[in-house]
Amino acid sequence: MSLPTFLNLYKDLIAIPSISSTDSSWDQSNLKVINQLASWLETLGFKNEIHEVSTAPGKYNLIATLGSGDGGLLLAGHTDTVPYDEGQWLSDPFKVIQKDNRLYGLGSIDMKGFFAFVIEVLKEIDLKKLNKPLRILATADEETTMSGAQDIAQQKSIKPDYAIIGEPTGLVPVIMHKGHMSEGIRITGRSGHSSDPDKGLNAIEIMYLVIGELKKVQLRFKEKYFNEHFAVPYPTLNFGAINGGDSPNRICGCCDLHIDMRPIPGISTNELFITVKESLSEIEKRYPNSVEIYHLHDPIPSYQCPEHSDLIDNAQIYTGNKAQSANYCTEAPFIQQLGCDTIVLGPGHIAQAHQPNEYLDLAFVKPTKLVIEKMIKQYCIV
Repeated sequence: MSLPTFLNLYKDLIAIPSISSTDSSWDQSNLKVINQLASWLETLGFKNEIHEVSTAPGKYNLIATLGSGDGGLLLAGHTDTVPYDEGQWLSDPFKVIQKDNRLYGLGSIDMKGFFAFVIEVLKEIDLKKLNKPLRILATADEETTMSGAQDIAQQKSIKPDYAIIGEPTGLVPVIMHKGHMSEGIRITGRSGHSSDPDKGLNAIEIMYLVIGELKKVQLRFKEKYFNEHFAVPYPTLNFGAINGGDSPNRICGCCDLHIDMRPIPGISTNELFITVKESLSEIEKRYPNSVEIYHLHDPIPSYQCPEHSDLIDNAQIYTGNKAQSANYCTEAPFIQQLGCDTIVLGPGHIAQAHQPNEYLDLAFVKPTKLVIEKMIKQYCIV
């Protein structure tokens, strides 16, 4: 089977919807994308392993391997996209449009398009010269739970020396980023008639006390932690959503608050969670069985590549860009658990991700292909 041209690789990948969402009306399986990638890679001589994600039925990971044994290079990415804003796209999100030196389409940079780059480079390399294994990893649900990457980390069935995750970094090597935590706090009171508030337990009033304590936690984060590599150099705590009560003439019986926290490298997600829980301990004592703190999803830890890494040095040389930190979150902390030096490096800019009319600037094509080719030759043809 002959492989498609670079543009048709792009078109074929974007044409397969693979949205992941916590909203079941949007959520889709990624299996068709996985099967398409597996077919192309099999043509190139790769051995494919496709596994359903243990915690996400209907979602799949692909590990494609050329060569045997441990070590070598892993090129990784996710196959899912975010939902799209209906009515705000100027074209069909699932049809690649080439215009003004850009390729428009959902997933063009975040990040199904990265696999088109990988396949195109592999078409041009003499793969018979590989003497260390090259692996391609395609994961599920990065945009929601990162369950695909977490599954790979838990299985530890592969042990590469180096890994590159092709998220859109503008071809700037990203070597550290913050983690991500979404936490829920629920106050359960006792509803009743508003004419005598003391006969109930108003959940909104208790939540007022909770917010007061969490404001102190915000300040504690600023004073206790510092990492000069980030524009916001400390862990953050954001009040994202609140909901409580149903009528002005009823005592509020339930109130929910959702917060977001971003740990910096060196600070565990558990440490921040415990800090929040301890800050509310006096309120819990005062109002027994009224305060519940829980994860909205599994916490995503922060990530940092070892400071002295051959991978970082070569990435800076091959791209001409100095390594940086990032404020967004990726699968890097889970891929890193395989025991490999891991960086995030790919075409396109994060500013175009999760936006209507997402696009790849075609100026990235030649330099991205060159970087991928050099990395494969550096770590698999030695």
